[in-house]
This record gives sequence, C-alpha cells and structure tokens, in this order.
Amino acid sequence: MAYVSQKVELFKGTIRSNLTLGMEETVSDQELWQALEIAQAKDFVSDKEGQLDAEVQAGGRNFSGGQKQRLSIARAVLRRAPFLILDDATSALDTITESNLLKAVQDKIPNTSLILISQRTSTLKIADQIFLLEKGEQLALGNHEELMETSQVYREINASQHGKED
Repeated sequence: MAYVSQKVELFKGTIRSNLTLGMEETVSDQELWQALEIAQAKDFVSDKEGQLDAEVQAGGRNFSGGQKQRLSIARAVLRRAPFLILDDATSALDTITESNLLKAVQDKIPNTSLILISQRTSTLKIADQIFLLEKGEQLALGNHEELMETSQVYREINASQHGKED
C-alpha cells in the first residue's frame, strides 16, 4: 500500500530525490513525469528551474502546502501499490485540482484501489462506499446519493459545506 497523510514531509534534496525516496529500483524520467501528471504537479515542476532536479529545501519550505501534498501524492503513485490511501491528503488543494487529481488516479492507475479519508463531501462523491464515522462508531454506510437519502448527519455535513443539499 502507499499512504499519504494530510501532513506531508519533503526532505532537503531535489524533486527527483524526494519522489524516489526509499525506492531501490531505478525510476525513469517518463515515470516521474507521469506520476507528477497524475498528482497535478507537472505544471509547477516544469516551471521550476532544473525541473526534476530543482532544489527542495528542508521541510519543503520553498513549496506551498498544496504543492507539497501533490509531490507527496506523486511519490505514492510511483510505488504502484495495489492500494493508495489518501488520508485527507488533498485538504490544501482547491476543489478543481482535487477533482482533476482524483479523476487522473481513477483513469490512469485503474488497478489501484483508492481509499479516501476526507471531511469534504465533494471529495467523497466519487466513492463506491462511504463509511461515516463519529467518535469511532459507524453512523452510516453507502454512496453519496444513498447517504443523502438515508443519513441526516451526512445531509447536515453536506449542507454545512455547500450551503444546500445536492
């Protein structure tokens, strides 16, 4: 499995060294760019001087929160794991970038099961099953449409985020 948390870490080095961190096998530039494309990071990396070999300061201080999240997701995508867990890992992304990222994961790595942990109902709309928890207890289970029909708590969460029920 590959795991990306909300709090991501980048390390002093280069974009390339951060993406391939801990990997024993050689990764081609093509594979790196493909992972960056899936993670919606290709544009800002290609704009950096040095591109894949651009400097990363300790802690990724020279990147925004959203850029760090996307680089961490690209690192996870490179693992080609059967399970990709995104634990609120898109929280610093705008909804359009997040939507493009999730669509790219579904379209370009179809043999990977995506497990999303999110507080945004808009993120969860793509899920086959949503497991709604409160204080460790299951409140509801179903897809977005089913939960909108059957779960008052889910409807309230959705309404608080979108100002209406959709």
